[in-house]
Amino acid sequence: MQSIFGEEPSTDGFTGPTKTDFSELKSLESTKLENPELRSHVEYSQAKEIPAKVACDISNKLTHVGISGEAQMVDVSSKDNTKRTALACCKVVLGKRVFDLVLANQMGKGDVLVVAKIAGINGAKHTSSLIPLCHNIALTHVRVDLKLNSEDFSVDIEGEVSCTGKTGVEMEALTAVSVAGLTVYDMCKASSKDISITDVRLERKTGGKSGYWSREE
Repeated sequence: MQSIFGEEPSTDGFTGPTKTDFSELKSLESTKLENPELRSHVEYSQAKEIPAKVACDISNKLTHVGISGEAQMVDVSSKDNTKRTALACCKVVLGKRVFDLVLANQMGKGDVLVVAKIAGINGAKHTSSLIPLCHNIALTHVRVDLKLNSEDFSVDIEGEVSCTGKTGVEMEALTAVSVAGLTVYDMCKASSKDISITDVRLERKTGGKSGYWSREE
């Protein structure tokens, strides 16, 4: 009998339902494990299933990692308020031509060192907005100094931050010098792209449970 929609579909060779062929799925899984990006995702997913004892050991050593390995903001409510300070530094290598322009205050955007100094202070005050797990700290003092170094045609940047609170200000000091260094780059990039920011590091910190620490010791 002919269908009103045309000829009836042929049933020749129809043998009914067949078993699912999983060979393609196995091949796809193998491809995932051979692909570095997909493999890292699989390994990350598997890493979430951390044994309780191992997870506990990790969380005890890494304060920003929870019991299951997830990121967390540290609860500092039980800590005592103490005087805390941190000193950080970095270097911006300009090259002789740009160095001479900065020294003569002839950069088109204005006084490089003054603008970078203000930017560094502002950066310290906005650290918790830039670094997601940092606490919003009431800073009591921020100092950012920039000095021209004629030996390697660079700008040496030093930042010192202090507060009286429950957590340290190391990140605020590091952010201060980093933002100041980036601002120097921005002020000078029209004259040269061959400028590098190096040696961003903490030099000294005081206060808190760990007390005094210095890179020199």
